[in-house]
Amino acid sequence: MSQLLVVGNWKMNGSEATVAALLGELALAVQTSGVDVAVCPAYVHLGQAVKVVASSPIAVGAQDCSHRATGAYTGEVSPVMLFDMGCRWVILGHSERRQYHGESDALVAAKLAAAIEAGLSPIVCVGETREQRESGDAESVVAAQLLGALKAQAGIDSLVVAYEPVWAIGTGLTASPQQAQAMHAHIKLVLEGIAGVDAATARVLYGGSVKADNARELFAEEDIDGALVGGASLVASEFLSIVGAASI
Repeated sequence: MSQLLVVGNWKMNGSEATVAALLGELALAVQTSGVDVAVCPAYVHLGQAVKVVASSPIAVGAQDCSHRATGAYTGEVSPVMLFDMGCRWVILGHSERRQYHGESDALVAAKLAAAIEAGLSPIVCVGETREQRESGDAESVVAAQLLGALKAQAGIDSLVVAYEPVWAIGTGLTASPQQAQAMHAHIKLVLEGIAGVDAATARVLYGGSVKADNARELFAEEDIDGALVGGASLVASEFLSIVGAASI
């Protein structure tokens, strides 16, 4: 089994001063190899982040990328640029991108292919709304998102999928460990049926109001391979506690 992976998604938060303070504290504390750790700041802070964590095991990732490598696409940031500046991870298909920017599974698939081509490691997000869960469609919705993003890809090694139930993102609600485990097991079963995906090496993270006080219980489940952490990743003590729970 691969090491657990804990990724902080900072979303649209931070300033030069707060990024320096937060990453400085994290870089000093995260010195063991018992868990893989990454942070994903906003685009404008990526260069700063790469420099601050250069001597630590912490990797840096972006929260999104274009599906184009270069060209006349005003406002876009290509995966080639991200890799060139020192990023190693990129989050794709986050529910907030789907909701606020209308991103489709086809666009997520195009971004995934471009990210892999550029040398980035993708974190593909999937998850259902509260209505979809209550109607009994959660598993079919998540399976469709996985197939839409991963089908017909040339080949994906060491894939990371982040299961984020939309109803638990930023709401304070969290799927129970049993609910999360059931969906993670389902995701791994779906991955086994997708050609080009090495399901044996894939890691499935849980995201959705992960905090220090629920991380250990979530990580104890067999098919939960880490966490994609939102708000708690902006507080050094909270994030470090989550990393600590993953290293046990």
